[in-house]
Amino acid sequence: MYQLYIANKNYSSWSLRPWLLMRELRIPFEERQAPFSGVHSYDAFRVFSPTGKVPCLVDDDLVVWDSMGIIEFLAERHPDVWPHGLEARTWARCAAAEMHAEFVAMKEACPFNCGIKVRLGQMGEGLEQDLARITELWCEGLDRFGGPFLAGPRFGAVDACYAPLAFSLQTYGLSLRSARADEYAARLRALASMRIWYVEALSETLRESAHEERARQAGEWLSDQRATRSLLAPG
Repeated sequence: MYQLYIANKNYSSWSLRPWLLMRELRIPFEERQAPFSGVHSYDAFRVFSPTGKVPCLVDDDLVVWDSMGIIEFLAERHPDVWPHGLEARTWARCAAAEMHAEFVAMKEACPFNCGIKVRLGQMGEGLEQDLARITELWCEGLDRFGGPFLAGPRFGAVDACYAPLAFSLQTYGLSLRSARADEYAARLRALASMRIWYVEALSETLRESAHEERARQAGEWLSDQRATRSLLAPG
């Protein structure tokens, strides 16, 4: 059985992507969680990951690192990872690659943290541009392939790639430039696997100082819905 190494559900957007894909497509795997531990994370993660980062998938003697590497590995073995039609599959791969490489302003201004609600300190030009592009991209996919998911009727890799944004929009009280795009974000959050991830993220008690500080710098904390903190790992 596959072993999927992830970090804290509250912090790790990259871990969410393959975890969600495998859960929604009912691909069996054993979850192995290795929480962030500040400056010691690299050494701890190097035990199972050549990059010292998560996620990482292990299949017997095969080690697959990076979320996109994991997605493509799974696609060779499981038929529904990408859409079956060439047009939809091509679009989905391009959109997933864009998520992987772009939206830097969104990632920096809105660090992933499931369990809090934050009022952003400011909306910079880069963040505005990223939100506009995300809206455009989501609406294009929904219109072009008929929904309810980005590349058609079935949940797939491109939806998994954008799923962390659905949580970040909720955390930071952001809406997109289209009701249809906002509805899609809500649809992602309503997925059974997304609800499980969210509940388990809220139940985590470990805090890691670097991630906490990034969230503090993002804006005013309106609420913290997470379980009572038991330990603060150094940054």
